[in-house]
Amino acid sequence: MPPVDAQTSQWFAEEIQPHEPALRAYLRSKFSAYPDIEDLVQETYARLLQAREHSAAEISKAYVFATARNAAIDFFRRRRIAVIDCVAEIEVLPVLEDRPDVAEAAARNQELALLAEAIQALPTRCRQILTLRKLHGLSHREIATSLGLSENTVNAQIAIGVVRLRDHLRQRGVGAPQP
Repeated sequence: MPPVDAQTSQWFAEEIQPHEPALRAYLRSKFSAYPDIEDLVQETYARLLQAREHSAAEISKAYVFATARNAAIDFFRRRRIAVIDCVAEIEVLPVLEDRPDVAEAAARNQELALLAEAIQALPTRCRQILTLRKLHGLSHREIATSLGLSENTVNAQIAIGVVRLRDHLRQRGVGAPQP
């Protein structure tokens, strides 16, 4: 993803962020089972930035909420768990080894190396903010306070970072293909 210019930052601050309190309230009420509303908001922002990049159409408030709803639905769709009937004699079942085989472990290590490369490719402030949020679990407010930034800047940097990471990984064949 190309660097976010001042015009995109201004658009985000003026057109998207004013809806954030209502968006959070909507997500909490409709998707209370979602484990982390913050991540859902950031995924929504990432999708909106990507939509703006690929289309000249105006993004309305309804589009923002529909994007958030679709992000939540995608999460729950990926999370579906198959129901397995109880087996009376569990000891007669063949036992499979739980740990991944060599190919799976190598693929996972390769994906982690690509992720580390993608994180290192981020601008310094964006990388720092994403690290504090995703690895250290700090809230947006805590990050803003510790770095002397506004919460809006933290929100924008996380959204930008998520989009850049996703694009970087997709370009290297990791993750879902772009539509």
